Amino acid sequence: MNFGIFAGRDATAAELEELGKLVVPEAGEVSIVSEQRHEMSDSGEVVLHQVRMAIQEDRVPEDRTDRSDFTERLVTLAEIWARQCIHERHADVTEL
Repeated sequence: MNFGIFAGRDATAAELEELGKLVVPEAGEVSIVSEQRHEMSDSGEVVLHQVRMAIQEDRVPEDRTDRSDFTERLVTLAEIWARQCIHERHADVTEL
């Protein structure tokens, strides 16, 4: 998820731990990566703050319907987490 575009800031370590607490009961072991990416071209530059989750493959259901349901549950948890973070602490985004 592109956390920075909505929050106007990077996710804190405490917030990432909260995301883990939400996801672990559903997915078991999870890897959460918080990264800042700089994408540049001749016409401009974009700085993104992204949060990515990786779930162990053996925890992902093989059945297509079950996999879709599992993915939807994880996305819902991530959305709840992001909305809480943004609601609690939001930095104003200004145009440069």
